[in-house]
Amino acid sequence: MTDNKNTLLAIVLSAIVLIGWQYFFAIPQEKARQEQLATQQAAQRAATPQTPAAQPGQPVQPGQPVPVPAQPGAPLPPGQTIQPSASVTRAATIAAGPRIPIATESLQGSIALKGGRIDDLALLKFRERVDPKSPPIILLSPSGSPQPFYAEFGWTNAAGGAVKVPTADTVWTQASSGTLSVGRPATLTWDNGEGIEFRRTITVDDKYLFTIRDDVVNKGTTPISLYPYALISRHGTPKTEGFYILHEGFIGVLGEQGLQEFSYSNVEEKKVVNFDVTNAWFGLTDKYWAATLLPDSTAHLKARFSSGLLGTTKTYQTDYLLDVQTIAPGATGSANAKLFAGAKETRVITEYEKQFSLNRFELLIDWGWFYFITKPMFWVIDYFFHMFGNFGVAILLVTVLIKIVFYPLANKSYASMAKMKAVQPQMTALRERYKDDKAKQQQALMELYKTEKINPLAGCLPILVQIPVFFALYKVLFVTIEMRHAPFFGWIKDLSAPDPTNLFNLFGLLPFDPTLIPAIGPFLHLGVWPLIMGVTMWAQMKLNPTPPDPTQAMIFNWMPVIFTFMLATFPAGLVIYWAWNNSLSVLQQSVIMRKHGAKIELFDNIKAIFVRKKPQE
Repeated sequence: MTDNKNTLLAIVLSAIVLIGWQYFFAIPQEKARQEQLATQQAAQRAATPQTPAAQPGQPVQPGQPVPVPAQPGAPLPPGQTIQPSASVTRAATIAAGPRIPIATESLQGSIALKGGRIDDLALLKFRERVDPKSPPIILLSPSGSPQPFYAEFGWTNAAGGAVKVPTADTVWTQASSGTLSVGRPATLTWDNGEGIEFRRTITVDDKYLFTIRDDVVNKGTTPISLYPYALISRHGTPKTEGFYILHEGFIGVLGEQGLQEFSYSNVEEKKVVNFDVTNAWFGLTDKYWAATLLPDSTAHLKARFSSGLLGTTKTYQTDYLLDVQTIAPGATGSANAKLFAGAKETRVITEYEKQFSLNRFELLIDWGWFYFITKPMFWVIDYFFHMFGNFGVAILLVTVLIKIVFYPLANKSYASMAKMKAVQPQMTALRERYKDDKAKQQQALMELYKTEKINPLAGCLPILVQIPVFFALYKVLFVTIEMRHAPFFGWIKDLSAPDPTNLFNLFGLLPFDPTLIPAIGPFLHLGVWPLIMGVTMWAQMKLNPTPPDPTQAMIFNWMPVIFTFMLATFPAGLVIYWAWNNSLSVLQQSVIMRKHGAKIELFDNIKAIFVRKKPQE
């Protein structure tokens, strides 16, 4: 009866693993792949506009401006935008008006003098594909282009105020000449013609941080009251990876409320999510990139996440209002803001957190539930990477360290397995003696385990310990940009992507992609490293004695095959880790069990597969 229960439990657990893998990994990966193909096709169509592009110096024709949704109980930020036109390319939109170039070793782009927005930004160190000659990653794009994503700063009137303030249609004057670069700030000015002068100074560092200082000089005869504001806006629902373990969308650490994460669909449902906080930062995050507002940690602000419509296009915005400033005649009001717009590099994020006393800015990277394992694991891998220059080698070394750390547990587990193998004849005899009485059989086995000091569950402990380690490494490979496009050796050019080879087209000899076959395509991806992993897992299984129950034996025989297909679409770095871990486990288990006098049955079990037993006469 107990054997049947164990068999049923093994089948149920296997089914849960398969269903979970299919739901959380296989389906989202296939969805992401199809969306990527659709995006590439759309980009190709967009590259050839159907109508003539705007010429430099000629403004793009705007549609009806739509105001940003009002924040309850607070003045309306200007934030007016032009209606996007699908026929206008990004390059044409950028060329349509005067701009201040941005040029650093990390960033390239420009600031629009119309509106004073930071709305054109490319990340020079990161490319769309592994090929270093492929285009750089485009992060920010102006309103009017196919995928607007921009940051805006300024002032808005207090209740009852009527000061003419800059809007999205205001054309600023560039007071400083040249390009915005490290050590060379850009200064913009605008006079409202009513005795109020607005001045904006923008600086950039050598990574991804913009610092914006807005000054208002009151040259009039009456005091004025204005709120400083900042916003990040995105038009159109962006493509997301669609994985359960990865957050993309609205993110922030908002004072005592802690980490706040909302998907785009969550904010669409809620329309507006308001916060009244200090010590906060927030913005919009993708898998590897983000744009976030970093107000001073001591500043009191009214922040919000919101969603609306611009014509038929969905819009998403995160913004804040600082406390109102009353500026007397002859006085100057000032407001400071910071914008992070770039790649989520761990060292860079950590440096900004320390430099500006940001409230857990490290959480901009989605370290996951096993944060206490994931982040230390990344730092160790990163340490070995800087030592050896290869993340794949670093993963192999970390695997060895993990084996050393858990050696006492593995030693105890394999020693118990060795004792169990030693009493295998006695166990077989007990099963024969009580084959008609399963209760007495189980009781006798328990007494035997107690006498010989055997823990029958000890063999499961190394596997259970590996689960959080495995998941943590998966998170490191999946979410950290340092792993993106990181090569190993040979054909592995990107440890964060699946092994590109495929058994089902004979590793490239047949000129077709089996994964594109409808329905069964997602299962027809099986590279070299997943096969190596499957062989090492099979060898580890064969190191143990064959289970006496035929059903259990069948499950154990098929398990390496199941895991081979499951891991085939996982990042290559994870598969390499698993294969290397299996190999070390085979060696470790062999040494420990031999030390305790157990016979190593690996080769006997392998031989038994190919040599049939002679029938008894």
